[in-house]
Amino acid sequence: MEFVAIDVETANADMSSICQIGLARFVDGALAEEWSTLVDPEDYFDPVNIAVHGIESTMVRGQPKLPDIADRLRSTLERTVSFCHTHFDRIALGRAYGKYKLSPITTTWLDSARVVRRTWSDLAACSRRPSNQDHPRV
Repeated sequence: MEFVAIDVETANADMSSICQIGLARFVDGALAEEWSTLVDPEDYFDPVNIAVHGIESTMVRGQPKLPDIADRLRSTLERTVSFCHTHFDRIALGRAYGKYKLSPITTTWLDSARVVRRTWSDLAACSRRPSNQDHPRV
């Protein structure tokens, strides 16, 4: 069993403004490879996003732009299972590839948040409201 977990950060609300990418490849349950890089999104940094991830525009100056690392991403993600947590990473990567007119990566996306919500009903976004018996007042 092999899969790659991906996490991206964006500079602002535009999901194509990727400013950091991290990948972790697992083989038979063990971490086989990890890679992370800052990315120059060629875009502005919103204070809200900076508060979330701590990455500022000065930190990405001189860092690669997405086209510079596209082959690395493709070789790691192509024809494998790619795990993301919610749709954010998948959509952000797709929009960033579209921004630069790069052909999309062919991978099988698996959303870990959806897996958790389907597996454990008490963690589902639309699960029942807890009763007082579930959380008694002290």
